[in-house]
Amino acid sequence: MNKQAIAGVAAAAVVIAAGAWLFVRGKSDPAAPGAAGSAAPASAAVAGGTAGGPPVSVTTIVAQKRDVDVMLEATGTVASLNSVEVRPQISSVITKVHIKEGQFVREGEPLFTLDARNDQVNVAKAQAQLAKDQAALADAERQLARSRELMAQNFISQGAVDTNQMLVESQRAVVAADRAAIAAAQVGLSYTRIVAPTAGRAGAINVFAGSLVQPTGNPLVTITQLDPISVAFSLPQRNLVDVLATLRGGGGSVTAVLPDSSTALQGKLQFVDNVVDAASGTVRVKAQFANKDERLWPGAFVTIRLAVQTLKGASVIPQAAVIQSPRGKVVYVVDAAGKAAPRPVEVVYASGEDAAVTGVQPGERIVLEGRQNLRPGSIVIERAAGSGAPRGRRGPASSAPGASGAAATVPAGASGAVAVRATAA
Repeated sequence: MNKQAIAGVAAAAVVIAAGAWLFVRGKSDPAAPGAAGSAAPASAAVAGGTAGGPPVSVTTIVAQKRDVDVMLEATGTVASLNSVEVRPQISSVITKVHIKEGQFVREGEPLFTLDARNDQVNVAKAQAQLAKDQAALADAERQLARSRELMAQNFISQGAVDTNQMLVESQRAVVAADRAAIAAAQVGLSYTRIVAPTAGRAGAINVFAGSLVQPTGNPLVTITQLDPISVAFSLPQRNLVDVLATLRGGGGSVTAVLPDSSTALQGKLQFVDNVVDAASGTVRVKAQFANKDERLWPGAFVTIRLAVQTLKGASVIPQAAVIQSPRGKVVYVVDAAGKAAPRPVEVVYASGEDAAVTGVQPGERIVLEGRQNLRPGSIVIERAAGSGAPRGRRGPASSAPGASGAAATVPAGASGAVAVRATAA
């Protein structure tokens, strides 16, 4: 009896163990009928896109190929090529003012007339002295002629003739001195008539008719040349080689922009100083501009842009697309499969919103917005610039029970990658 009971208990234990094994196997087998979550793995795979996370919404731009002018930018000061302070050369009284303030004057045009009476008298005295000495010279020449005739008849000696010859030559020297005295008096007389030494615009007139003026006093007026005009600015020493090459090549292109105007004036490089300022490490440079419209005014500040080099066929992208990483500058490039990959780049030249770089080929799609959310290998979804919603066509909704919304956004048969359409540059 005991043996039968023991055998029955053992058989029951075997049956219970087999049932438990079948139950556990049925729970762990996803293919078993009634197993829960059969649609979950597919839905999760579609929703996740990659093992690294869900697709990232971004905007892209196509790297462009174009020639880029390397520009040096500086703040310049407008300066006249020729500015003259007009002062009198003698002390006298102004009798007439011929110009008005702000008037444009030509070279040689009368500006002021001074009291000339004293100088006119000096010229007259010199001319009278000349006439007297010319008469004495004529008498000496007649005496010389008579003495030569008498010598020919042996009435006088050769010594008498030589004496008369000396008197004639001495009187000729006196006449020459009188002519020089007249020229000196006329120079003094010319100081009473002040004319424009150069063409330009007259500044403020500081005297009036009847004013006593002196050479050591204030200038009567300033004449400033406005067309053409120059702009002086300083450039760092590291750009000296490029600037000199531009000067030797004909001056290049220099652009001047006034702070209160968007109009740009074009000029040429004219001068590079022969020393570098040791205190600032800069070199003084000047450019010349045509100024018929008088937009550039002496003393005004302008922004100068000097083209010193042209990068032929450079790859140009927005500066905003460049990421400063611990290992250097990188950009995210989107491949044909819609995956973003970091690409090391070097910024060759940057100006405004654009940058010429190496490491990116023209035509490649560069992530512009949303790059902060990317990881290497991330799948991206293109959206319109400035929009938060992804751009693209949605697939048909899944009819499988329990399918998630993420799975419904992917067309049937898709691999999970969404094609990226580049935003026009």
